[in-house]
Amino acid sequence: MKCLVIGNGGREHTIIWKLAQSPRIKKIYAAAGNGGISEVAECLDISPTDIEALSSFAKSQGIDLTVVGPEAPLAKGIGDCFRKQGLPVFAPGRQAAKLESSKVFAKELMREFAIPTAEFSIFTNSREALLYLEKKGFPGVIKVDGLAAGKGVFVCHNRKEAEEALNKIFTEKLFGEAGNRVVVEQYLKGEEASIIFFTDGKDILPMPASQDHKQIGEKDTGPNTGGMGAIAPTPIVTEKLFAEVINRIAKPTILALSHKDILYQGVLYIGIMLTEEGPKVLEFNVRFGDPETQVILPLLKSDLVEIMEAVLSGNLNKIKANWDSRAALCVVLASAGYPGKYEKGKTIFGLREAEKLRDIFVFHAGTKREKGKLLTNGGRVLGVTGLAKTPKGAIENTYEAVKKISFEGCYFRRDIGQKALTQH
Repeated sequence: MKCLVIGNGGREHTIIWKLAQSPRIKKIYAAAGNGGISEVAECLDISPTDIEALSSFAKSQGIDLTVVGPEAPLAKGIGDCFRKQGLPVFAPGRQAAKLESSKVFAKELMREFAIPTAEFSIFTNSREALLYLEKKGFPGVIKVDGLAAGKGVFVCHNRKEAEEALNKIFTEKLFGEAGNRVVVEQYLKGEEASIIFFTDGKDILPMPASQDHKQIGEKDTGPNTGGMGAIAPTPIVTEKLFAEVINRIAKPTILALSHKDILYQGVLYIGIMLTEEGPKVLEFNVRFGDPETQVILPLLKSDLVEIMEAVLSGNLNKIKANWDSRAALCVVLASAGYPGKYEKGKTIFGLREAEKLRDIFVFHAGTKREKGKLLTNGGRVLGVTGLAKTPKGAIENTYEAVKKISFEGCYFRRDIGQKALTQH
């Protein structure tokens, strides 16, 4: 069969790497791909958000399965567009994608169906939002309603910080229409974890719990990024906690959507805060996580194609996934200056040496090939994933591989996975 994967990051490289292991896959295309993806798939010069061009290509080439990586085409309704044309696509529709593309939609759904989340209120102007924050007390969290590439969340510790955030949203219009409404919610204390599962709209098939490390600096300091590394399964999510999230959050969310006549087929990612009162939802993503995918899919022993087809045919209850019992750790290598301004075009060295190490996989995010050289081409450049019997072993294995790779301005956190070891 022929497959098309939409996206150009580390998540998409991992998905393609896993799909390529299926004996049923004969050819993979990627739109638009990257330097690493080009080694396993044919890269297309089509933007991930050019839905018309993507559907035309899928039709003309007789693509048997399209897998959508990033959120923007999902929010634009790529799932609905492909399905209307009879094109098999692993992606929720536009209405289902509102779980991620509209914070207001997600929070109101959780309130209506009593799914645990932070207490909140919705506002369309600065004055009322500020009054609410002062009444509830600081710290508080302000989130823009729409997609903001991970930059639309502000944790405000005092009135000044809240005023600055609201000014950016409502006065400077930094987020455009995405900031027409804001969710103001209580600040939740605890550890974060990611629970990701496949669903056909009725049943769910969970993946191992993982933990992303979002902040740029060690010990979780500095600005948020797309993610600087991840561990799976994370020791902070016990079997009991995992079962609680599945039964109190995951299953009720799919049920809530079906009550609204919304069929959710694909992958749902739930960002969880483990509070003293139990797990609560921080956010939903309607896709595989990044860099969580880079630690989860290397642990999947089953054929990913079969799972995806079971999702699309509504037969997920007939599938059992086989998972590796080992631990996986991913460390992201980023360009100097990320998540702010950074330079591109730096030559990457040592990749082959790292890949020669046992149980090491290098997934490309911001890379490109030019005149026989591999160059940096983004903020997050590579994700180095290592497997071992224990989390401690996975940490050691991964960092040994990281040492082999270099490029000018290479930056990575040296503490990925450590807090999971120290707390449990």
